[in-house]
Formats: sequence, structure tokens, C-alpha cells
Amino acid sequence: MRKQQIGFLGTGIMGLPMCGHLLREGHSVRVWNRTRSKAECLAREGAVLSDSAAEAAADNDVVIVMLSSGPVIDDVLFDRSGGAYSVAERLRPGGTVVVMSSIPVDTSRKHAVRLGKRDMRYVDAPVSGGEKGAVEASLTIMAGGDENVVTGVEPILSAMGRLTHVGPVGCGQLAKLANQTIVGITIDAVAEALLLVEAGGADSAAVRKALLGGFADSTILRQHGERMIEGKFEPGAKAATQLKDLETSCRLADSLGLNLPVLRLTESLFKQMCAEGGGDRDHSALYEFLRDSN
Repeated sequence: MRKQQIGFLGTGIMGLPMCGHLLREGHSVRVWNRTRSKAECLAREGAVLSDSAAEAAADNDVVIVMLSSGPVIDDVLFDRSGGAYSVAERLRPGGTVVVMSSIPVDTSRKHAVRLGKRDMRYVDAPVSGGEKGAVEASLTIMAGGDENVVTGVEPILSAMGRLTHVGPVGCGQLAKLANQTIVGITIDAVAEALLLVEAGGADSAAVRKALLGGFADSTILRQHGERMIEGKFEPGAKAATQLKDLETSCRLADSLGLNLPVLRLTESLFKQMCAEGGGDRDHSALYEFLRDSN
């Protein structure tokens, strides 16, 4: 595999280990993070730290974006800030921007159009798997974009997980919304089921074990069910991020004229949880919020 010059923007809970895998694959990586100290450990693995997103993107083959939201990415890709040029003004013509954050479908499509006018390519490739998947390079990566462009970045993305091309630009975000809808609803289902058996006098850990391998089994029952029983809610994926994605799913459903009542109920539960100070906890802490609400 040809080693490439990559810019990596955003080294938070997910981005830090993802970037580490690229370095260990032998790629040359320039890194930028708003809080520089969060990226400094990558310098020991060979990354070059940049003072701006534009500097990290300059003349690269590929820029990977793992930032918090659509508006933040808009600012970094296209606007000037503090005198620094935007990523779109510094990435070489023919280069590819890969947005691995979860953002609205329409936002990703607008990004693609604006970059296309500059002879730059675009892939929306959000991920699922949380911090554990990022650390283990086992993320599910859902890529939207031109087939040839996605194929071109596959060797890079495959260093971080399992890549599936799901359609044209925007379809990666659609797949992620489907994922987050299932995740959010299932977290609520597992939390309510455990609360039910506990209130009824059963051993919740034993019930969870009994359900493994049956029709109710899932990654969420296995991983988050264990978190709920043990009361370990340090964030692998924050409840505030889960809420953001559920809100995006609801807005999309509205635009499509869909009535999705369980999605809306789950969104309202996470909204209450976050409003009461639980936004920085793991999304599985919905269990604790529901328990304390009874």
C-alpha cells in the first residue's frame, strides 16, 4: 500500500486512537486539535502537530475530519478564522476530504458540492463502535461517495475498521442515523428490561446472562447491559452525542413526512437526561436516569 500524506483534524475520545492506527500503518500524518495538549501524545508516535486545521491540511492527499458537529466542520473547511486559511483553500486540488463525524445528511451533500467546485473530492464516512472500536481498530465505517473515490481511500480507512460503501454522498450519514436510532432505542429497551427484572426481584446479572445468545441478544445487551449492572458510566460515547444524533434523525423524519414514535420517545428521554446534567456521561447511563426517575 502506498503511504500517503494525511491531515487529521480532531483527536478526542475517538479521533486519538484512530489517528494512532494511521501512524502505525506508516502514513505521514499532520494533526490538529483545538486543544493542542490532547494531540501531543501522537507526536511521540511520529505525527507532526499543526497550529491550525489549514496547516494540517496543506498539500495533503487526504484530510480526515473527526470534529464535533456540522457547524464546527463548516467553519474549519470553509471559513477563515484568526487569519488562518481554511482547509478548502489549502488542500491540494484532487485531494479528498473524509468526514468521519456524524453530521446532517444535507450538510455532507453541501460540503461535497462546495469542495467539488474546487476540484476536491468528498466522502462522508461516519463510524460506529465507540471508544472501544476506535482503540481496537474495529469500527464500522459507513461510506457515502463516488465509488472510485471511496475505493481510493479504502486502504486508509481500513486501518481503523471495516469499511462498507453504502451509496453516494450523504448515504454514510443516513446509515449512521439508522445506526444511532437503533442504538438509542435499544439502550432504552435494555435499561427498561433490567429495571423491570430488578424491581421484580430477579438477579439482573443472571437474567442478562440467560438472554445472551437468544433473540434479545445484542452488542448493547452485552456491553451496555454490563455497564448498567456494574454502574460504570465513564463515557465511551457521550449521552449528549447520542442526543445530537437522535435529534438529527427526528429532523430528517420530519422532512420526509415520517411518524416514528419510538424514535421521538427515545429522543425525549435523552433530552431530559442531558438537561439534568447527564450529557457528559456514557449514553448507557440512561439506565441510571430512568432508575432515579422512578
